[in-house]
Amino acid sequence: MNTLQIAWRNFQQRSLASILTTLSLALGVALTVAVLSVYGIVKDAFERNASVGYNLVVGPKGSPLQLTLNSVYYLSQPIENLPYTQYMEFMTKEQRAEQVRRFGGPAELAEREGAYSAYIRGGFAIPLALGDFFGPFRVVGTTPDFFELLRYGPDVDQPFEIAEGRFFEEHSDQYGYFEAVVGSRVAQEMNVGVGDEFFPTHGDPTGHGHDLGFTIVGVMKPTGTPNDRVAIVNLEGFYLMGGHAKPIDEEDLSEEEKAALAEAETAEAEDGEAGGAAKFKPLMIRQREVTSILVRTGNPLFGPQIQNVVNEDIYAQAAAPVLEINKLMNLIVVPLLTALMVITVITCVVAAVGILVSIYNSMSDRRRDIAVMRALGARRDTVTTVILLESLLIAVIGGVSGWLLAHGAIWLAGGYIEAQTGIRPGLFSTSQYELVILPLVLALAALAGLLPAMVAYRTDVTKNLSA
Repeated sequence: MNTLQIAWRNFQQRSLASILTTLSLALGVALTVAVLSVYGIVKDAFERNASVGYNLVVGPKGSPLQLTLNSVYYLSQPIENLPYTQYMEFMTKEQRAEQVRRFGGPAELAEREGAYSAYIRGGFAIPLALGDFFGPFRVVGTTPDFFELLRYGPDVDQPFEIAEGRFFEEHSDQYGYFEAVVGSRVAQEMNVGVGDEFFPTHGDPTGHGHDLGFTIVGVMKPTGTPNDRVAIVNLEGFYLMGGHAKPIDEEDLSEEEKAALAEAETAEAEDGEAGGAAKFKPLMIRQREVTSILVRTGNPLFGPQIQNVVNEDIYAQAAAPVLEINKLMNLIVVPLLTALMVITVITCVVAAVGILVSIYNSMSDRRRDIAVMRALGARRDTVTTVILLESLLIAVIGGVSGWLLAHGAIWLAGGYIEAQTGIRPGLFSTSQYELVILPLVLALAALAGLLPAMVAYRTDVTKNLSA
C-alpha cells in the first residue's frame, strides 16, 4: 500500500471530520471563485461595450469621463448641450445646404464644408439628444442612421436587429415624427410592445410628463449593450416636445427664418386642434441642440487628429470611450480587484487553518497508529508524507468541489447575467482572476499540514506502543 492510499484511508477513517473540513473549504473557495468570476464578466462587458462602432464622442466642454458614461452607457447626467451647428461641422457642403433647405437657417451655413467633414469621409457622425426618461430608462433622440451604421459584438460587426416591428423612419404618414424603438429590457420591464404609446418625463423619472407621446414601432433583439435599456426616439419628435427647443431672439432671425417659424407655429396649432402628429414642422437650426455626437473617422489614424482639433474649440470636446474606460478601470476597478484578491487570500488562509486544526486535533488519536507504522518499518519521512498528502487531499477535493459549485451557480444564473451584461457564461468559463485560487489553496494546505506532519515525525515509537 503506497503513501497516497494510506492518506486516503486516513481520510475515510475520520470521515465526518474530513467531510466537514472539506465542505467548509469548498464553500470558501466557491464564494471566492464566484465573486472573482462575476467581477471578470462585468469588467469584460464594461470594456467591450466601450467599443460599439465609433471611436470618438463629441460633446460640450467638461469631464470626458462623464461625457463617455452619459453618451455610451447612458449613465450620469448630460453636461450641457451643443448647438446643432456644431453637429453640422461634420457635414459636407452639400449636406449642410440640405439641412438649411429642410429646416431653415442662416444662408452662410450652406456656403462651406464642415470643419471636421474631411476626417469622417467613409465614417459617420450620429447626433444624440438626451434628458428625458421612460420610467427608469433613458430616452435617446437620434436619427435612423443610429440603427443603420452602428455595430456591436466582440468584433463590432453585428448590426442591430428587430425582434418585433421595424426601425423608425425620418417621417411616417401614420405617426409623423413621433416613432420610437425600445430595447429588449425596456420592453420586458415596462411591458410594452409595438403599437403602444408612451409619454417621456422631462429631466428625471419622476419629472413632468410631456404632452406629446411616441408610438413604439419596433422592439430590438437583445444586444448585451446599454442600448437594451433605452427608448430610442426620432430626433425630430424629441425636438418638438415641450422645453426642448432652444429659445431664440426673433430679432436675430432673417426674413426667411421668421417666415419658417411662423409657418411652423401655424402648423402646430392646427395639428393640436386636429389631435394628430403628422403636421408638426421640424424646428429650425437655431432652435436645435445636441447632447453629444458619436463619431467614427474614415481612417482610425484620424481619431487623435480630430480629437485635438475639436478640443481646441471653446465649446466642444472629444473623448475616446476606450481610453476613458481604461482610466476608470485604473482609478476604481483595479483597487477593487486588489481588495477582492486580499479577501481571497484571507479566505484561503482561514480554510488552511481549518485543515491544520482538523488534522492536528486528530494526532493524539493517531499516535499509536503512527507508532505501529514505524515499528513495521515505515521511515519518518514516509509518515510525514502521509500527513501532508492527507492535507493536500482535503485541499484538492475541497478546492475542486468549490470551483465546480461556483461555476454551477454562475451557469444556472447565466440567463440573468446575459441580460445584464450580454455575456452568457458557460459551465467551465474561467476568469483569469480565479486561476490563482487552486494553486493558492494547495500551497496553504501544504503549509497547514507541516505542523501535524512534524508531530508525526517526532512520535516516540516505544512510548506509544506500550501505551
